[in-house]
Amino acid sequence: MTKNFILDTNVLFHDASAIYAFEENNVIIPIYVIEELDKFKKDLSEIGRNARQVSRSIDRHRKEGNLCDGVRLETGGTLRVAFTDKKLPAMYSNTHAVDNSILSTALTIQEQDPDSKVVFVTMDTNLRIRAEAIGVHAEDYDREHIDITELYQGWLEAHVPDELIDEIHNGDSSVPCEQLQPYSPGERTLYNNEYMLLRGQQNPSVSALCRANPVDNRIEVLPRLREGVWGIRARNKEQHFALDSLLRDDIGLVTLVGKAGTGKTLLAIAAGLARTTDAEVFQRLLVSRPIFPLGKDIGFLPGSVEEKLNPWMQPIYDNMELLLNLNRTNRRDGRGYHELVNEGLIQIEPLTYIRGRSIPNQFLVVDEAQNLTPHEVKTIITRAGEGTKVVLTGDPYQIDNPYVDSVNNGLTYVVERFKGEQIAAHITLMKGERSNLAELATNLL
Repeated sequence: MTKNFILDTNVLFHDASAIYAFEENNVIIPIYVIEELDKFKKDLSEIGRNARQVSRSIDRHRKEGNLCDGVRLETGGTLRVAFTDKKLPAMYSNTHAVDNSILSTALTIQEQDPDSKVVFVTMDTNLRIRAEAIGVHAEDYDREHIDITELYQGWLEAHVPDELIDEIHNGDSSVPCEQLQPYSPGERTLYNNEYMLLRGQQNPSVSALCRANPVDNRIEVLPRLREGVWGIRARNKEQHFALDSLLRDDIGLVTLVGKAGTGKTLLAIAAGLARTTDAEVFQRLLVSRPIFPLGKDIGFLPGSVEEKLNPWMQPIYDNMELLLNLNRTNRRDGRGYHELVNEGLIQIEPLTYIRGRSIPNQFLVVDEAQNLTPHEVKTIITRAGEGTKVVLTGDPYQIDNPYVDSVNNGLTYVVERFKGEQIAAHITLMKGERSNLAELATNLL
């Protein structure tokens, strides 16, 4: 049965191509949404860009037919612009006049077409509640249909015959994928660069850390990182997996997801320093993060660009200082991150001005990537030039951007889209290693 999907403004602000995401169904945009798009068309932010793109798309379809009657979309559905003179009951406050008008449109369409299911799509939680209260079915917008609890983990644990682990340790450091397939969870196909902890069935204390290489049909044992990376040693299996993916030159994109204190940013910067200053594989370590305050903003900051950025980039500086203190050579020479910045080996900047750039031969770390929209993440990754490695870190449960959530953010979007790609690797870090207090607070509070 064909459905009628009524889109709220915030859906189009989040995804400018949302009108094409509903297959062979009717997509209906209330005229009041068009008016809200018009208010933001001159905005220089991501919202303004999406507003302009949506307006152009609708105008293109306007030339193909009558928007009041419906215009055929490439997906097989139809696009229609609708309005209503119907008003909600007086109990609804005028402080949400536009929202009320959009809800009235959804209610009118439901009454005019009772044979088709009406779905009001909005990313506003309270608006979904209000829609259900007046009898209109409402849903969140989730184009990728990602369940955050089932997000690809990047690694698995399997119990295999003890003989197989002995073969891994004593053989040529790799075994065919077919030998592990019957023991993978759900007997599913292994993804490229999927890491694994193999334990013996008879003796669970016998184990091996490996990664899958389905292209060459091999399960490969991870190399031991005996000396650590810039003074950092892996404290658990996920950190070992993360360091392996960060140090491999054949991996162009690494995503690290985990709660606070799991070491995502620290590991990424340590690996970047190792590959930039020690191995000289990359010309520069570029560290960046979106600018979103935790809590109420303190307003405009005085000084130069560097002075304005100091409060925002302080978490990056803290990690740099920790790594330089742990590295014996730099500690003995009295070197600090300012010296590395002056030498051009490290660059720390916001993501504000990345559009239009080309970034070749650099180790690019984007911290707090969960605050980015899918389009912003696409903009960042497509800046990567020849020889550049991109690392995205973040925690989908700590969102400061009001226009994304734990499901519809750039970090989870990239994890699902690049799952199984040969040049990409993903690790979900579980255990906090910052301190016992930080770990306990993360679990209890």
